[in-house]
Amino acid sequence: MRTFLYILFLFSLLGCSKKKNQKELAKKPNVIIILTDDQGWGDLSYNGNRNLQTPNIDSLAINGVSFENFYVSPVCSPTRAEILTGRYFPRMGVYSTSAGGERFNFSETTIADVFKKAGYATAAYGKWHSGSQPPYHPNSRGFDDYYGFASGHWGNYFSPMLEHNGKPVKGNGYLPDDLIDKSIAFISKNKKTPFFLYIPLNIPHSPMQVPEKYWSKMKDKELLNKYLGTEKEDITFTKAALAMMENVDWNVGRITQTLKKLELEEHTIIVFLSDNGPNGWRWNGGMKGKKGSTDEGGVKSPLFIQWKNHIPKDKSVSKIASSIDLLPTLASLAGIDFTTTNEIDGKNLKSLLLEESPKWEPRAVYNHWKGKTSIRTQKYRLAANNELFDMEQDLGQTKDLSTSLPHLTDSLKTLRANWIKEVTPINDKDDRLFPVGHPNYIYTHLPARDGVPHGNIKRSNQYPNDSYFTNWNSLTDKITWDIEVLEDGVFEIEIFYTCAKENVGSAFEISFNNSKLTANILEGHDPPLTGMTDDRIPRIESYVKDFRSLKIGEISLKKGEGTLVLKALKIAHNEVMDFRLLTFKKVK
Repeated sequence: MRTFLYILFLFSLLGCSKKKNQKELAKKPNVIIILTDDQGWGDLSYNGNRNLQTPNIDSLAINGVSFENFYVSPVCSPTRAEILTGRYFPRMGVYSTSAGGERFNFSETTIADVFKKAGYATAAYGKWHSGSQPPYHPNSRGFDDYYGFASGHWGNYFSPMLEHNGKPVKGNGYLPDDLIDKSIAFISKNKKTPFFLYIPLNIPHSPMQVPEKYWSKMKDKELLNKYLGTEKEDITFTKAALAMMENVDWNVGRITQTLKKLELEEHTIIVFLSDNGPNGWRWNGGMKGKKGSTDEGGVKSPLFIQWKNHIPKDKSVSKIASSIDLLPTLASLAGIDFTTTNEIDGKNLKSLLLEESPKWEPRAVYNHWKGKTSIRTQKYRLAANNELFDMEQDLGQTKDLSTSLPHLTDSLKTLRANWIKEVTPINDKDDRLFPVGHPNYIYTHLPARDGVPHGNIKRSNQYPNDSYFTNWNSLTDKITWDIEVLEDGVFEIEIFYTCAKENVGSAFEISFNNSKLTANILEGHDPPLTGMTDDRIPRIESYVKDFRSLKIGEISLKKGEGTLVLKALKIAHNEVMDFRLLTFKKVK
């Protein structure tokens, strides 16, 4: 009897402990990060741009804290890597925005890993751009749920092909609206439990597609703020970007209204920022540089953080900060003690948010891309060409002070040299294979983007992220991927293709080491290229079309490295097919 009572007592303690843990978890704030794509610092009415109105985004700054000097990387993938890990991107194998160079090493701990371990539900909806295949895929980076596109930019923003946790799906309407629909559903589902939500939107990145209601408001508008540099501004492009930003603002308003409706505003930290400078010459507060540049205009981003009744309202922070600071800051605000596999570079900004006169050590922030590195201190920027500028007096970087301040210039050059030596950037080489068949995940995608064409086969565009392969007209032509099969398995393969009716009947083979699978094109599908009618300005990226999926059978793959080959065995007429994607679904 005593033993029985003792067991009951232990169970009661466990129950109390469980309730206590649930209660403590419920107190932790939700976190939402909203990241725009190719938005400039100046693309907000809050920052003085009179060409557009962004009241919902502005309200995050008015009701929270804004950072006057916040820096990201010059382009997409590096900034994403830094937000997700708190570490400078060159440390982690990132050197490109495509063909595998966008991936940060799978040994890194992500912000989603940190929050998931702390009991949070986690989700990401949008442009991932940090690797398509597990263990680089968002589902293997700490995110329970993912909806969007994993590789680079996308070629169609109206009901495009996307994926949901690896499974190919069709989008629903204008892509940013669709992503916010999914975000609102996630918030509603998890209203009683803490959640971490990452929303990397796809705009205002080109192609410049935006619904008519936003375009009609902007297309004939006279611009009050124009770019004043020597480079020529494309006014139509600017208007399209600003119209897209007004859509972003509407969608941010949908998020904030949802939080109010569900009474979650006081329990949710909202973060808003962009991933690099503007994708065109347009008004940007007089700063030098745009996307791709390590100058001020290429790397300065808005950063607004709102947490109602927990951090001050309408506070402006002048201290320099960086994308690497978000992980330690948000974890600290949420009361999460965490460890990572690698030491982070970012600093905890909590004291800058909460304290009136915080103690803050001077620091430098580094901006690097394609062999060029600039360094920003609180007052100065040493440009990649060793010119020195007083950024408090000269945002346009017009007056070089390097000869008048030689000791400061030399000290900053030394800091930069030491940083480059420490992070050891990769410039143009990647020996990491594309992984297939991760033991914990069902789907693997091998898109045309990651393939290598041989023979006559051509890529549809020089920018590979949303491209496909065409001009496949010889038996000696082939497409290859250098892959590593991570575990023995049987996979159902699906190919996404188009084929003119006269070319129906071609046969092809997929092979890897000693495994082969053959199939035939038995049905024609030859849709036109699309995108032109929705583009507000001619694009530089590939146009797209509606690729058909064909399940071609199962193949047994053995663990190991090698080259996956897709080649023709028979050409019925002129060409085999246009090729977009292979998916591998683990069935055994």
